[in-house]
Amino acid sequence: MSSIRGPRRRRTGAAAAAVLTALALTVTACQSGADGGGDTDAQAKPSAKAPSTDDLGIPDDLPKDLPTSLKDLEKWRNGEWKNWDRDQWVREGRDFVNPYIRDHWKRGRMDEAEDNGKRVPENVESASGASASGPEPRPVKARAVDTPYTRNAAPAGKVFMDTPKGPMVCSGTVVKDPRNPGKSNLVATAGHCVHSGRSGGWLRNIMFVPAYNNRGLPPGQVQSAQPQDVAPYGQWWGEWAQTTDYWIQKGAASGGGGSQQDFAVLHVRPERSTGKSLEETVGAAVKINFNAPRAGSFSGLSSYGYPAAPPFDGARMYSCTDRPGELSIDSSQPALYRIGCTMTGGSSGGGWFMEGKGGKAELVSVNSIGPQPATWLAGPHLGPTAKNVFDAVSKKYAGRN
Repeated sequence: MSSIRGPRRRRTGAAAAAVLTALALTVTACQSGADGGGDTDAQAKPSAKAPSTDDLGIPDDLPKDLPTSLKDLEKWRNGEWKNWDRDQWVREGRDFVNPYIRDHWKRGRMDEAEDNGKRVPENVESASGASASGPEPRPVKARAVDTPYTRNAAPAGKVFMDTPKGPMVCSGTVVKDPRNPGKSNLVATAGHCVHSGRSGGWLRNIMFVPAYNNRGLPPGQVQSAQPQDVAPYGQWWGEWAQTTDYWIQKGAASGGGGSQQDFAVLHVRPERSTGKSLEETVGAAVKINFNAPRAGSFSGLSSYGYPAAPPFDGARMYSCTDRPGELSIDSSQPALYRIGCTMTGGSSGGGWFMEGKGGKAELVSVNSIGPQPATWLAGPHLGPTAKNVFDAVSKKYAGRN
C-alpha cells in the first residue's frame, strides 16, 4: 500500500503516501504481534453452532410496527419481511431492529446487490445554493488497493443491506471502541447505508464483511471462490445501528440533503461465533478522530471503498488521496470535506483517513456524496454530533460484547 500515491499536484504526493502507509502499517502491526444525534438513547474459523431463536439481537421492547412474537420473527427469518409495506418501510419504527436471518447473504444475493449511492448534480453549488471554500477539485483516478486486503487494509470492508429497491451495498470500517478496548464490534459507515432519511426508515438485514474478496478476484471468479477468499474474517450481522437525527430528518437520496451529518455506527456480531470480537478477529481497528481540523489544515486525506457503479463492479477495493477542500450545503452545519476522486456509488460509507499519532491512521470522515459522472467525493466532518452517535452505541454495549 505504501507504493500507492495520489497524482502529484498541489503538494499532495508525500503526505498522501504517508497516510496510505499509515493504514497499512496499522493493520500489519496488529496482525503480527446519548443521547446522541441518533434515534436512540488472521482468519476466523466458523462455528457450526447456529444462533438460537432467543439470540436474534432483538431489543427487549419492540416498536409497535414490528413483529411482537417469536412466531412472527420466525416468519421474518423465513422471508416474510419481503412482504412488508414497501411504501412505509418501517418508517414509523423508532428503534433499529435487525433480527438475524441465517445464511441470508449468500454469494448470489451479494452479487445482486447494487450501489447505495447518494448522487448530486455536477453543479451542486448552483443547484442547491451550496458554497465551496475553493474551486471544485480536479478528478483523482481511484487506484486499486494492494491485495491481500487482510494485510493491506483489513479494517475496511463491504456493508450489505436490503432496501425498498432491493439488495444494495456500501462500505465500512472497523473502528476502536474505548469502552471495549481491544475488543471492538463497531463499524463506521454512512447514515444512508442504514436509514433512508426523510423519505423512509431503517434499512433491513444489514451485514458487514471485512476485507471482502481478499485477493481482489474479478466478479466471475468470486462466485466460485473459496469462502476464506470472499469473507476471510466471516460475515458480521448488524444487531444495532444508529445515525444522526439530522440525517433522519434531512437525508435525501439526491441533491446532498443531510450529507453534512451522514454518519452511522453499527454494532455487529458474527454469524458463526468464535468467541472473539470483530477487532480481535480482524486483528486491527482504527481510531475515530472527532476533533480533526478543517480541510485547509490537511495536505492529504485518503478515502477507501468498494465502488460498485460503472465503470466499477464492486468486487475490488479502491482508494483516492488528495488535498481536501470544503463544501457547504447547509450553513448551520460543519462543512463537508471534499476531494477529487473517481470512485462511484458502493464506496458510500468508506473511511477517510489522516495520519495520526505514531503514524497510525485515524478515521476523520466517511464517503457521503459525489456527482455522476464521478469526479469528486465529499464526506462529513465528524464533530460533536457524530461523537454523540458513536458514544451512544459504545455505551449501549459497554462491557458486554
